[in-house]
Amino acid sequence: MEALIARRDAPNKIAYLDRHPDPVPAPGEVLIRVHLAGICATDLEIARGYMDFAGIPGHEFVGTVTAGSDRLKGQRVVGEINCICGTCDMCSRGLRGHCRQRTVLGIQGRDGAFAEWVTLPEQNCHVVPSGISDEQAVFVEPLAAAVEVTRLHPIDRWMDVTVLGSGRLGLLVAQVLKLAGCRLEVVGRNPQTLAFCERHGIQPVELDGLVPRATRDLVVDCTGTPEGLELAMKLCRPRGAIVLKSTYAAPSQVDLSPIVVNEIRVIGNRCGPFPEALKLLQEQAVDVAEMVSRTYPLRRGVEAFAAADSPRNIKVLLRPGAA
Repeated sequence: MEALIARRDAPNKIAYLDRHPDPVPAPGEVLIRVHLAGICATDLEIARGYMDFAGIPGHEFVGTVTAGSDRLKGQRVVGEINCICGTCDMCSRGLRGHCRQRTVLGIQGRDGAFAEWVTLPEQNCHVVPSGISDEQAVFVEPLAAAVEVTRLHPIDRWMDVTVLGSGRLGLLVAQVLKLAGCRLEVVGRNPQTLAFCERHGIQPVELDGLVPRATRDLVVDCTGTPEGLELAMKLCRPRGAIVLKSTYAAPSQVDLSPIVVNEIRVIGNRCGPFPEALKLLQEQAVDVAEMVSRTYPLRRGVEAFAAADSPRNIKVLLRPGAA
């Protein structure tokens, strides 16, 4: 099969292979033909050395099950990325995403979806309703992560909430928060994505014009940079909360004393509920179609990674098997 490979011996490099061994599903796993896969900020950081990952990246995808499950064979699915043991203390507590023995699709110990085929445990797969297109379904994983923000920190209408970063994830988080009816703003520097916010009734704020005041009840950091937390601490009111959604390869040297002095709660957030994300897409409660900037055949994956790293594009998709 064709695939994109992240290599430890070539940092900042993604390589395309037209002949890579096909994956073989283990017991309890299914084989999935990938229709579309999305490049996200984590994938870009993996190319820079994040998690020291070597193999096939990619964890946002939609595809059809071709083997491994009579129940799912022929069904279009998306997949949760944490593959678990089911027996450790975290799994026993219902914290599947924090399994002590987990592998993570395209991120840690398991090849991902930037390929023609991918394998996943059957229990990780969610059937995509017919009313959701492939282009929409590929957003289920990051949209689920956006939904999780509201589960970790309940949102009330009276709250002042700021999303830092108007990139791919920031736009999804903002759309989910808007549904809660809070007083919401998105801070960014990209005119294209700030215009997206304005079209969708979300207050855009240019980063260069922002005057930091510690007045926000909740700040969600989607910047993907170490500087995001530093700015979040300047915006968050005493005894407010910060949700961190940024992952990056570079080390951070942020002064954390304001968290202690102002008694700020800091909440890490990674994955979220797929059923709720599928429901939002089915109800057309969030707009993901307008976020798709380019779709590349997988053989042009190196070019696609460069495009995904450009502020001119919001979401870049990969289509395996395309000419």
